[in-house]
Amino acid sequence: MPPMFRALFVAALAVSLAACSGMRETQPDRSATEQLLFSSAMDRVGDALALEIHKETKVYVEEKYVEGTDSKYLVATIRDRVLRAGGMLAASLAEADLVLEPRIGAASVDRKTFLLGIPSFPIPIPLAGPLQFPELALFKRDRQQGVVKLALTSYDARTGALYKSADPVFGFSERTDWVALLFINWQDNNLVPKPYRQNWTGKGTFD
Repeated sequence: MPPMFRALFVAALAVSLAACSGMRETQPDRSATEQLLFSSAMDRVGDALALEIHKETKVYVEEKYVEGTDSKYLVATIRDRVLRAGGMLAASLAEADLVLEPRIGAASVDRKTFLLGIPSFPIPIPLAGPLQFPELALFKRDRQQGVVKLALTSYDARTGALYKSADPVFGFSERTDWVALLFINWQDNNLVPKPYRQNWTGKGTFD
């Protein structure tokens, strides 16, 4: 066997062993990374809202048009920003002075991967089933970006007259995993504040 292929075989064997020793199970099914990508983008879209609410105005947040992953967290974020702006939360439409009607243009995660090396692929083994050949990355970038687009319309709860129609605002979150020369790996993210990063392994994946 030529030296180059021998080295690749040894590296593949080492990576396979490492992969086996690093197996884990996410509980619940959604990983912390996925949840943080969504919630961090939603926090930032909430920060981008410029709510103009007179003090002690009773506001009802109409959530029936808000659907999708973690939509309840987004509605709760908007309710929090109403309180910060000086408004009061109304329990029902009948009790409200002002209605906020949010609509979501996007609430999802994009993933882009660049690999310089050999991707993982199955090797058929007679009578034993396929063996997964591990990925060999001379250089790899795996970037996941959470994106939220939110627009708000507000109107008088009694007359239905328009109060304000706000332009859409955007919130982004990001995690990037890097690999170089098969074994050197590191991560960049804006999901967890620096004081907490030492307590978060960040090994969760989002497929």
